Amino acid sequence: MTVDPTAGVENPKRKKGKGFPAWTEADVAAYQKRWRLGTKERVWLDMLLYTGPRRGDVVRLGRQHMKEVVDPETGRPIKVITIKTEKGGETIEVATPVLPILEATLIAGPCGDLAFICGVNGLPLTKESFGNMFSAAARAAGVKKSAHGVRKIAATTAADNGATVHQLMAIFGWRSAQTAELYTKEANRRRLAMSAAHMLGRTSPEHPIPALGRKERERAPKSK
Repeated sequence: MTVDPTAGVENPKRKKGKGFPAWTEADVAAYQKRWRLGTKERVWLDMLLYTGPRRGDVVRLGRQHMKEVVDPETGRPIKVITIKTEKGGETIEVATPVLPILEATLIAGPCGDLAFICGVNGLPLTKESFGNMFSAAARAAGVKKSAHGVRKIAATTAADNGATVHQLMAIFGWRSAQTAELYTKEANRRRLAMSAAHMLGRTSPEHPIPALGRKERERAPKSK
């Protein structure tokens, strides 16, 4: 062709979606109930959940990436996993302490020799194979979500626990603050709502709190 039929045609604006659905605490509980400690499927989840990497990075993580260092705050030795991220062109280095709950999972295994995450034969997996196998394991637990959704709940958990924008960028290897701010804003919004919800109250001599009888109390919604 000598003429580009799309020349001068602007790319139409598209409504941005939320992307891969994030896992919930119920999803994590269902998966962990189906895949107990000592299964490779449990190693898969906990590596994603407690280190927060993309699937292309998590399949590369192995004992060669783990070193023991001295915690500058406590002076005690801790294990840290360090890797240069795939998406950052191996220019962004991420260092994540190995939490006790993850260490217990890795001890229980099974893990491969070159990578913690392995397939049936104990060999490392490609990110594509891992993505497919992890999704199948999740479906077996009743969770129809992907590995990337675990990364999202990991970021949500960190933000809810008070991680700052720059801390999230360091944990998840994000170059800009824009993505991290999505999680911190949501976490801050929840904190503000919880701390200010009492302001919705309208108790006064003109609007006293009504006394509930036994039948009303029985009909009242129960907390879960």
